[in-house]
Amino acid sequence: MVLDKLSDSLKESLKKLAKSIFLDDRAINEFVKEIQKALLKADVNVQLVFDLTSKIKERALKEVKEGNREKIIKIVYEELVEFLGREKSEIKIEKKPFKIMFVGIYGSGKTTTVAKLAKYYSKRGYKVAMLHVDIHRPASYQQLKQLGDSIKVQVFGDEKNEDPVKIYKKFEKELNEFDIVLIDTAGRDALSKDLIEEISLLNKEIKPDEKILVMSADIGQAAKNLSEGFHKSSGVTGIIITKLDGTAKGGGALTGAAVTGAKIKFIGLGEKLEDIEVFNPAGFVSRMLGMGDIEALLEKFEVEVSKEQAEDLGKKLLKGEFNFVDLYEQMQTMKKLGPLNKIVEMVPGFGSLNIPKEMFDVQEGKIDKWKYMMQSMSKKELEDPDILQGSSRIERIAKGAGVETNEVKELLKQYKQSKKMMKMLKGKDPSKLMKKFGNLKLK
Repeated sequence: MVLDKLSDSLKESLKKLAKSIFLDDRAINEFVKEIQKALLKADVNVQLVFDLTSKIKERALKEVKEGNREKIIKIVYEELVEFLGREKSEIKIEKKPFKIMFVGIYGSGKTTTVAKLAKYYSKRGYKVAMLHVDIHRPASYQQLKQLGDSIKVQVFGDEKNEDPVKIYKKFEKELNEFDIVLIDTAGRDALSKDLIEEISLLNKEIKPDEKILVMSADIGQAAKNLSEGFHKSSGVTGIIITKLDGTAKGGGALTGAAVTGAKIKFIGLGEKLEDIEVFNPAGFVSRMLGMGDIEALLEKFEVEVSKEQAEDLGKKLLKGEFNFVDLYEQMQTMKKLGPLNKIVEMVPGFGSLNIPKEMFDVQEGKIDKWKYMMQSMSKKELEDPDILQGSSRIERIAKGAGVETNEVKELLKQYKQSKKMMKMLKGKDPSKLMKKFGNLKLK
């Protein structure tokens, strides 16, 4: 989960409130203090924390009647969404070529982010090119070229040329043939004078339609000064925050960026090139509070999975009964969407279920092994996995698949856990699971 510790703290605070006998001023004050602690631990600016929690407290004391705990959840949700920018701010591709220039300091993950955006837009039918003008970092062209080859996106650049403006001019005519051009500029250890001058020259020559600051989540509260500095020097129009999956301090980057006026466009949620998504404050907060993000999930399905596959998967999910073949097909489908734990957190209602963490520990290599094990099973065993109790059957399957018996037992365990989880959801309509949260809408 994004910002795991902050998410867990917020959910724990809500659980405590739900268990409290009296919902009086004292309970609300204690609840607000818990939220303050959670946000401060996530490295959110102190003043911003107090501004936010003051609004939550004021509304809660005024609007919440005795026992109406769902109203407090709604208030927390609305104020956090407002705090993080309220509306989703997407990059709108309105001309050809649409030029997006990326800036940032070393270690922010800028080059990988450029490739992530290249894959993101390529999958949506755009003809994309990447331009390398980072003349300072050794082997940076080779890195971008390798990433481009892996996603079949053309990369332009000239390692021998030490003038970024000349590199752009050299390929300008060819780049005009593309729908989107992503420009990877040089970084530095900090926002230095020579970096500002270089970016200014490129900005003047290229005239990019979007100027995106790439910023790592682990930068903490320094994010505010960094984003303001780049914004003043190059007129940043948007921000992408990377590494949000691997830090407890991402709150600083999120809120530091939000106060500059430049909206967060995307967030990076992992190392793989598909681990990026449009930043939607409403969905982001909903996920943190354990209420899912159905919009992001549907967007992933539309791009990665056919309509027929999605409908079939949905029917089997809600039916709550399936065999080994169904399990394998579902895992293959989920594999296209990304890590199972990241997908499940988008489903409304899952945040409140106590699903074992090992349930999500399904490495890609395991799924391939499962196929070999299933090929060694009889038709009866595939359709009714519960008969795999005897050691003779398990030993026969392991031998036929070329695996150890404990690996077959692990597959059986995974099946049983999945079946248990499906029974928990059997007959439930995900769209109705949000109703108990008061049909959350922005005020």
